[in-house]
Amino acid sequence: MEKFETLTGIAAPVGDANIDTDRIIPARFLKTIKRTGLGKHLFNDVRYTSDGAENPNFVLNREPYRKAEILVTTENFGCGSSREHAPWALHDFGIRCVIGESFADIFYNNSFKNGLLLIKLPKAEIAKLLEDSQLGQNARITVDLENQQITRPNGETIAFGIDPFRKHCLLNGLDDIGLTLKHKPKIDTFEERDRLARPWLYTAQTAAG
Repeated sequence: MEKFETLTGIAAPVGDANIDTDRIIPARFLKTIKRTGLGKHLFNDVRYTSDGAENPNFVLNREPYRKAEILVTTENFGCGSSREHAPWALHDFGIRCVIGESFADIFYNNSFKNGLLLIKLPKAEIAKLLEDSQLGQNARITVDLENQQITRPNGETIAFGIDPFRKHCLLNGLDDIGLTLKHKPKIDTFEERDRLARPWLYTAQTAAG
């Protein structure tokens, strides 16, 4: 998993509350188990018109937000179904951080497991960042995970909290597989000893495989 340390990028305002995962990536595109290729369908039904043309009113179809790496939103982002394709689509588009007042629990967990940093802030702080994110080319903010700090375009800083384990995983690029592989020497040692103690298990497995 890609590490997340410090990110400076364009922040796009997506200020609606209760944006569900079907809006983030509609169900008809969930035909893949790959984590790549879904960015073109991110927010598909509001990003494109019925004839497939770009909706000029949608923020990610306008410059400089086409290259946004940060979303600023409000309440209950990622509600609805538990589809992991939602954080996949965001990441594939280029979004690495979503800042909002609150997030749906499953979406929140899935995002961290896929290298996205989600930051919860009070309504007053979100209002400042939504205002910043409407500054076009100047809508650039910095997210410093190590120091748990957001720097606004005017230089003001906003502190944020994060679970220490999630922070450790993002800073070191560790998903569930990466965390398991950190214990590979111990796993190998166990398997060597177990193979000697219970060889019939491994013989049967080899024969079946």
